[in-house]
Amino acid sequence: MSVRIRLRRIGKSPKQRYFFRISVFDKRKARDSRAIEELGYYDPTKQPPIIKINTERLNYWLSCGAQMSDTVSGLVKGYVGGEKGKEEKENKNREGS
Repeated sequence: MSVRIRLRRIGKSPKQRYFFRISVFDKRKARDSRAIEELGYYDPTKQPPIIKINTERLNYWLSCGAQMSDTVSGLVKGYVGGEKGKEEKENKNREGS
């Protein structure tokens, strides 16, 4: 079975307030079909957008051969880069004090 990590759309359609779950799917299934596992969520309606990902499970699925969609790979890069950026700023603040 080929597995893919992609977004699943959830939210209210008439008000255009969508948010997404980052989920693991069988590659042949539809976007909003039943997921194998949910790894996190992405809420673009907030300022700044909220991203939460279970990185342990993400790494597990990637080691099993799952492929990320282009959108999810961009979100993961931003999430990991954002976390590293926060840590670097905190370390600089501690050293400067």
